[in-house]
Amino acid sequence: MISRVLGFVRDMVIARFFGAGEGTDAFFVAFKIPNFMRRLFAEGAFLQAFVPVLSEYKENKSFDTLKELVEKTAGTLAAVLFLITLLGVIGAPILIFMFAPGFDSDGPRHELAVDMLRLTFPYLFFISLTAMAGGLLNTFGKFVVPAITPVFLNLSFLVAIFWLSPLLDEPVMALAWGVLLAGAVQLAFQFPYLAKLGLMPRLKFDRDHKGVKKIMNLMLPALFGVSVTQINLLVDTLLASFLVTGSVSWLYFSDRLVEFPLGIFGIALATVILPTLSKSHAAERHDEFSANLDSGLRWVILLGVPAAVGLFFLAQPMLTTLFQYDAFTTHDVDMASLSLMAYAIGLPAFILVKVLVPGFTSRQDMKTPVRIGVIAVVSNLLMSVTLVYFYQHAGLALATSLAAFINAGLLFATLIKTGAYVPQPGWLLFLIKVLVANLVVGLVYYYDAATVQWYEWGAFDRAINLAGEIVVVVLVYVISALAVGIRPSHLMFKRAST
Repeated sequence: MISRVLGFVRDMVIARFFGAGEGTDAFFVAFKIPNFMRRLFAEGAFLQAFVPVLSEYKENKSFDTLKELVEKTAGTLAAVLFLITLLGVIGAPILIFMFAPGFDSDGPRHELAVDMLRLTFPYLFFISLTAMAGGLLNTFGKFVVPAITPVFLNLSFLVAIFWLSPLLDEPVMALAWGVLLAGAVQLAFQFPYLAKLGLMPRLKFDRDHKGVKKIMNLMLPALFGVSVTQINLLVDTLLASFLVTGSVSWLYFSDRLVEFPLGIFGIALATVILPTLSKSHAAERHDEFSANLDSGLRWVILLGVPAAVGLFFLAQPMLTTLFQYDAFTTHDVDMASLSLMAYAIGLPAFILVKVLVPGFTSRQDMKTPVRIGVIAVVSNLLMSVTLVYFYQHAGLALATSLAAFINAGLLFATLIKTGAYVPQPGWLLFLIKVLVANLVVGLVYYYDAATVQWYEWGAFDRAINLAGEIVVVVLVYVISALAVGIRPSHLMFKRAST
């Protein structure tokens, strides 16, 4: 929560200082490339492969054997990352052309994006090792430190904007320097906590180690399957580079608002559920595995649906309150609102994917999410090139949302079909209760739909009215959920009978 709130502060400052123009378009592309690869390699494929193997060693091997796995994995990962980073810095012009082909190769957006990418790409090296450290800590039940680490990214941005940008000929370049600083700081922050566990690794390159080879074999198919949402968002950016100036930025700011509930609910659930399911699978407690996956899915429905409804109906008020100052215009709010509403439709599916994929990867099944991921990406591409013609940047966001539902639906159906997941009793009644609670909230939105002049208010009035709206809706939802019989204790992760 702290990280996400600071992320909003960061984005508010970026919008206020730099608006939505050539500079921010260039930066968001330059930042998205290493960020995409981080989620692909580190938080995506690597962690999904590393945590199950680590859990297996933790359950069945000695501590010295476990530490050897950690050291040789860290050394091998660092060597691979260094090579990728070097290639990325050298090949920055090619990468910008690949990821944003709509940027004129002789224009200012392209040149600025290339310069920025050479500063932001090394972030991949630092943050991937940070993700490994976080996976270690999560496996040992230390969730707080990895969760608070992203705070330093936001703090680095703020330092760069307020202190460094006035000193530069091209002030927006400060954002790229902030990314580079953040990567180093986040990695260093993990070191004392790893040392406390006795797992501060000495880097040892050994790709032939049995555990390392197993992780690599699991990673290869997972590179695609576990990062489908990110690939789809990248397709949005690629196609948006051909649209009018500002389109990339509008998608970025609307995506940031979707990332708030996704980060708090979706990633938090995924962070907890992967080691939980991996431990159940390693111990061959199949009933416990299914019961905990069931609890995760119920949390998605309980929290994801009202969050999506709130983002849809409050798109314009949220964007106005957070970003519409100075360089960020009312036109920017109008355009970003369209893509935010389209992304909001897919929020439950985005969160579902975060919970469903560990249902496969915790069992070291990486191939199934890949096959399903291919279908989702192809579907997104086909829908994107169709919908962008009618709805411009909002069509790209809508295609991403629809593809997420395809992805989640196929993952869920496969878990049911293979018997890995058996729904617990009471799902129909639970869904009815959640539906009733959301209908009550919908009535609040309906009767509170009188036009308010968000653009004419100052920051204080906007913040007070938006906060009041959110507080009322949250209270109504909580009271409604409790009134129909939903209790958090019914959804807790639990040990099923074995």
